[in-house]
Amino acid sequence: MSAPLLDVSGVWKGFEDHPVLRGLDLQVQLHQAVVLIGASGSGKSTLLRCINGLESVDAGRIVLDGDVDVTDPSVDLDTVRRRVGIVFQSYNLFPHMTVLDNITLAPRKVAGTDTGQAREEAMRLLTRFDLEGKAGEYPDRLSGGQSQRVAIARALAMQPELMLFDEITSALDPLLVGEVLDAVRDLKLAGLTIVMATHEMGFAREVADQVCFLSAGIVLEKGPPEQIFNDPALPQTREFLGRVLG
Repeated sequence: MSAPLLDVSGVWKGFEDHPVLRGLDLQVQLHQAVVLIGASGSGKSTLLRCINGLESVDAGRIVLDGDVDVTDPSVDLDTVRRRVGIVFQSYNLFPHMTVLDNITLAPRKVAGTDTGQAREEAMRLLTRFDLEGKAGEYPDRLSGGQSQRVAIARALAMQPELMLFDEITSALDPLLVGEVLDAVRDLKLAGLTIVMATHEMGFAREVADQVCFLSAGIVLEKGPPEQIFNDPALPQTREFLGRVLG
């Protein structure tokens, strides 16, 4: 097997002397979809924020594509974030900007992309997510599902190698969850490398190449979805799945 696109090794992270990640290890191969499951507080969101450089780590290393150490204090985090996109459960769209301007902002200002090219790419992404008719709208005119798909398109506009999704359906009306998951499913089918924290177990079973069960800040158990969901090895995994699957 080739070197992983993402290699998280022995990462520790705490807040006010409360450890959240406790020596966590995770490897993600190119074109793989890895789904993180676990109870609230298990470290999923903190891990994703550390991978993107939004949080510094207390110990350990996070290496992207074998050559960029995200945890190195001298690393250019803007370069990291061009290669690693992230979408949160809150859409974080700029309310005073149209959908099109939200998507083109980073390519124009950060990557130096020509305005015409940035707009052309943005329209291609909006069409991909069935949102081409919303280009001139402001975020307050969008549904939650539409806003989340715009947030995904905005992240993809930087052409990242790796996409991180942090509970992106948690704030949505149940009727809107499917359209957002469909967007992620399409990205997986297109070969994008994905790390996703979610409570949508059916989606995890369908889309993941590997499922990682986090507990108390470590990956306690990992494996293909059929193994994790049908025959988990550890009692903690069985207990968690018993709760969330009913």
